[in-house]
Amino acid sequence: MASITLDNVGKVYPGGTRAVGGVSIDIADGEFIVLVGPSGCGKSTLLRMIAGLESISEGTVRIGDRAVNDIEPADRDIAMVFQNYALYPHMSVRQNLAYGLKNRRTPKAEIDRRVAEAAEILQIGPFLDRKPRALSGGQRQRVAMGRAIVREPAAFLFDEPLSNLDAKLRVTMRLEIKELQRRLRTTSIYVTHDQLEAMTLADRLVVLNGGRIEQIGTPLEVYRKPASTFVAGFIGSPAMNLIPARAVPQLPGSAHAGIIGIRPEDLTIAPDGPIAMDVLAVEELGAQRLVHGQTGGERLTVTMPSDAPLSDSLRLAFRPGSLHLFQAEGGRRIE
Repeated sequence: MASITLDNVGKVYPGGTRAVGGVSIDIADGEFIVLVGPSGCGKSTLLRMIAGLESISEGTVRIGDRAVNDIEPADRDIAMVFQNYALYPHMSVRQNLAYGLKNRRTPKAEIDRRVAEAAEILQIGPFLDRKPRALSGGQRQRVAMGRAIVREPAAFLFDEPLSNLDAKLRVTMRLEIKELQRRLRTTSIYVTHDQLEAMTLADRLVVLNGGRIEQIGTPLEVYRKPASTFVAGFIGSPAMNLIPARAVPQLPGSAHAGIIGIRPEDLTIAPDGPIAMDVLAVEELGAQRLVHGQTGGERLTVTMPSDAPLSDSLRLAFRPGSLHLFQAEGGRRIE
């Protein structure tokens, strides 16, 4: 295992297109870091630079105490898990797991030990003699992770490994990945555009936007104190309500902020509440419902119990201390 350090790392493609700019992160030995952001924000490019699959235009990447900018991927002591599994279809599961070790001329007894250990950890022992086509999507992803585990690398790099799975299986697999990482304590960097996946997996989140870092913090730190309107709107499901202060002049802080943020779960029905909302639509989610409406001409979403009374117009109050204030220009947080 090893720490990973990114020091002012950037990527500029021929023609001047900048994909990543000035990214600096210190990742502790054994830490699980999730790079999260929308498509095109630079997260996969950043991961590929760490892996050595993309050249580094600026800055330095260190794995442990070794700068790896000019070191080949095979010599960086990392293992990657991709979204497309990348298994050899003509090989059995056992052969897929052992292939990389054989190429490194690892002794057979050591290969057998590592394969058996990975199969036990991932509960794929019964499938060792099957070909990938005989496995389900979840089983194939376990094999892909097993191939990374047998390497016993300094770090795992995950590039959206669950995006090809159905919703139910994604929930199961992300729990397995988290349990696996806690058991092995291997430094891990995980890329996803799914903010729920990011929140449930990460020790710390790195929220990226336009190739730059918007915020770094634990999932709860980022959720409770988003550094910008971008983070506030991206982290959280449903997203935070972001309302121009002029539309809600009755709320505290409206005179000093350009934008007021309120989480949907921080709003409640109150006959004398300061916010008047016209209801436009309701989504029933079982135990809860999402009520969508508008106030002052701006859209607003409220999370309510499924048995909460509804009408065409509602008065709403907010939980004390739950308002978030942001600048009008740039959208940065105001404390």
